[in-house]
Amino acid sequence: MLKVLIIDDEPLACLLVQEYLAAFPQMQVVGICHDGFSGLKAIQQEEPDLIFLDIQMPRINGFEMLELLEKQPAVIFTTAFDEYAMKAFDQHAVDYLLKPYSLERFQKAVQKYLSQQHHLPNEALLTSASLSPQQQDRIVIKDNATIRIIPVNQVHYIEAADDYIKIFTADGSWLKNKTMAAMEQQLPVHQFVRIHRSYLVNVQEISQLFPMEKESYTAILKNKKQLPVSKSGYQKLKEKLGI
Repeated sequence: MLKVLIIDDEPLACLLVQEYLAAFPQMQVVGICHDGFSGLKAIQQEEPDLIFLDIQMPRINGFEMLELLEKQPAVIFTTAFDEYAMKAFDQHAVDYLLKPYSLERFQKAVQKYLSQQHHLPNEALLTSASLSPQQQDRIVIKDNATIRIIPVNQVHYIEAADDYIKIFTADGSWLKNKTMAAMEQQLPVHQFVRIHRSYLVNVQEISQLFPMEKESYTAILKNKKQLPVSKSGYQKLKEKLGI
């Protein structure tokens, strides 16, 4: 028996998925959630094989919820999200259902999952998803049992930390399971610059730039933190700062 979880803030949409799943007796609905917080908890408890996931939900959206998962099930999106935006990452998901969708379209998506049985989302999906406007103004992290939402304008800088990144603000620092390349794509380009392979910095936090040896520089932030700036990073800063 395959375990299925439905995560959607619209009760009628959840009932429709349940109704359509009746044609697939090998699938058992183990839960219905109406926001990303409860969806995250249910996935950790039930360990479903497949989730039907809405994107635009209160508190945290579907993409942000996926980023917080350590063990990721397969995903079929059920959403009113713009079709053109969905096409940016539909090659990486099992499938997506653009609301309103028919029984025939629903069954096609489920049959695709049953025939492939691949477990997504993966890094490519989440990287593409992070380009959506919904996620460019905040970063969602899991801090032990707490989900913390950090506005990007409060981020001072981000540092690579092995398979994670470390996000620094005036209130402290937090780890997130994400690559620097993916984070660089998500952050607004007018505000953040990759000054070094290990550092992304909020240009509004830079107070001084000092030349060092071998065409490298040091950026001094308003909080007195010093960050290395590579030659290529300096060129990016010059363009951004107009110097």
